[in-house]
Amino acid sequence: MEVGILALQGDVAEHASALRDVGVKPRPVRVPGDLTALAGIVLPGGESTTMSLLLGSSGLVGPLAEEIASGLPAFGTCAGMILLASSILDGKPDQLAFGAIDLSVRRNGFGRQLDSFERDIEVAGLGDGPVHAVFIRAPLVESVGAHVEVLGRLGDGGSPVLCREGGILVSAFHPELTPDRRLHRMFVSIIEERGR
Repeated sequence: MEVGILALQGDVAEHASALRDVGVKPRPVRVPGDLTALAGIVLPGGESTTMSLLLGSSGLVGPLAEEIASGLPAFGTCAGMILLASSILDGKPDQLAFGAIDLSVRRNGFGRQLDSFERDIEVAGLGDGPVHAVFIRAPLVESVGAHVEVLGRLGDGGSPVLCREGGILVSAFHPELTPDRRLHRMFVSIIEERGR
């Protein structure tokens, strides 16, 4: 199985290492041709407005949107969550949102770099205890669509921080920055269940 990682900016090497750890071959995606025959794609943490600009200049916007719309599973972490959301409440007017998962998000919703924090998150359906989550300039989920499954929240009844809709998995935090590979395994399971 070969899974792409959007490799324009952000935590590319960290996700590549995590994918290798779960037995998947990572492929950097920088141009449209890199999308060919992928089982899934990771949109990493980074800076969402910069990633939007680089997606435009690389020619990837249309081809990646088509792949996701046709069922390519995607895992978006932090900035990747913003890119996959249906609405960015405080984005720039031309900021890209693929609309792959029915979420409204606010960039840096938990504060700036100095407000970064770590928490343990209980994840629905995931055994072996909570996931240790690293939040860095994390997006805040303001609303969730009817078909979105909230898998993890920040505390009891708190903000959604891990969500799934069909083949799309998104986290407000950075699972690639810890040694815990359970969310990358979850993404591989999503790919397998969707027959990619």
